[in-house]
Formats: sequence, structure tokens, C-alpha cells
Amino acid sequence: MNSKPLVCAAPSSLSLPAASNPYDYVQLTDQVGERTPLAEEVALAIVYNGLNQAVMLVSPTDLEDFAVGFSVGSGIVASTEDIYDIRLSGSGSALYADVEISSRAFWNLKNQRRQMAGTSGCGLCGVEALEQALPELQRLAGAPLPPTHWLQDLRRRIDAFQPLGQHCGAVHAALFMDRTGELQLGREDIGRHNALDKLIGALLRQRIDTDGGLAIVTSRCSLELIQKVLRAGIQTLVSLSAPTGLALQWARKHNLNLIHLPKHSAPRVFSPAGES
Repeated sequence: MNSKPLVCAAPSSLSLPAASNPYDYVQLTDQVGERTPLAEEVALAIVYNGLNQAVMLVSPTDLEDFAVGFSVGSGIVASTEDIYDIRLSGSGSALYADVEISSRAFWNLKNQRRQMAGTSGCGLCGVEALEQALPELQRLAGAPLPPTHWLQDLRRRIDAFQPLGQHCGAVHAALFMDRTGELQLGREDIGRHNALDKLIGALLRQRIDTDGGLAIVTSRCSLELIQKVLRAGIQTLVSLSAPTGLALQWARKHNLNLIHLPKHSAPRVFSPAGES
């Protein structure tokens, strides 16, 4: 058994374009023909120790980061110490991520799947039991809110970390700002959950200290994103779109700083709760 954590693993040689060659279209107004690149997506099957777990539609970039972030953010493993290896394979629009995890994590995964048998779906992606949708998660220790100037002109500054979005659109982004207020890295994907999974995976694989920093998402902020950030131990989440009510409740319950950055007004701190 290999005890070396995956964060030290070398990148895979499998590489696919995230943006396509230009596609033809015509203007509705004058029927003039044009061409434009579009974001690509592939089906990625995630397999743990030979057991098929999920098939996700993802942008074909940073797939090792995604596999790590998905595993931790979904609660399949507790940390990267439980991930021993990732092997990417496949071609075209059908890819595989074979993830080797510890016996302990694999046992928990199989036990969870047995408990799912016979239940009816509750509507969340890949979730078949309410206990999975609303799990017991550890409350964060709490951290100070970021200074206001960290968020000034943020929408413009994150453009540099969204090359795919600037090129062809149709993707979400997740970014990390360190304890000094500097944007350090970002990840993009057609799926908002996937972008955050990729960011979490990159932070873990690169051993980046998240203490005092914050995650930023360009998508709407729903419960699933809150759960992923909590599992990753990130203390502050900034969303460019408003949170849902349930996301806010969970942020306050678990001591997560939750900030909405509207397009034309000041940042709104939803969690912790303000003084009444």
C-alpha cells in the first residue's frame, strides 16, 4: 500500500482542449454567417478501487484536481491521505478517472452505497438519501471577515483567472485569495460544483495554506457549495451571486463567513449574522 499522498503526484499526460474549434452560426437579425469557439465538455466516469461511483460532465482541464476535490468535497475521503493514486484514461468525450483510495475510505463508501439501496431519490445530483443531502459536518472555528478593500474591483480582477470564460464563455470559475488579499489561483468548468472541486483539489495537491484566505465563486451559491467549502476547511466564501436561504442557514450554523458581492452595490455579509 502506498502511503504517499496524491498531492505529490505528477500531472497526467492526458490532455484535451477545453475550447473547440470555431462553430458556424448566423445572426438572427440579418442571417450573416459567423464563427465562434465554444466550451467543450466530456463525460468523466469516476471509479474508486474498481467501483463505479459517478459520471460527471466536466470541462476537460485540471482533471486530477477535479478528482481530488470531488473526493474530498463530496465526503468520499476525509483527506488526501486516503488517496493513493489517480489514473486517467479514455479518449474523445468518454474519459475515466480510476482513483485508488484507502481501505478505510473504500469501506465507508461501500457501506454508504448499501444504505442507499431501496431509497427513493430526493432530487440532488447523485444523492439518493436525505442523510446524504443534509450530512453532519464539523463546525468551523471561525475567522475574521476580510477587509473591504480585498473585494474592491474584484469582478474585474478575476478576469485574468478566467481565460476559458474570456475566450468562449459558458463556464463558471472558482478562485482562491490568500491571507494577504492576493488572488493566487483559479479553476474553470462548465459545472459550478466542478469548478469549486477543481479549486479545492488544486489547493490540496499544491499544499497551499488556506488559513486566513477565502474562496470565490462566480456562480449562484447553493447548499452543495457550502458543504464543499466546509469539508475543505475554508473559512470564508464570497459569491458573485446571491446565496439561497438554505445555504445561508448552513453557513451560520457552521460558522462560515458568507459574503455576496453584488454587481452594483457594497458587499453583503450574510454570515455571521449581523447585529439586530
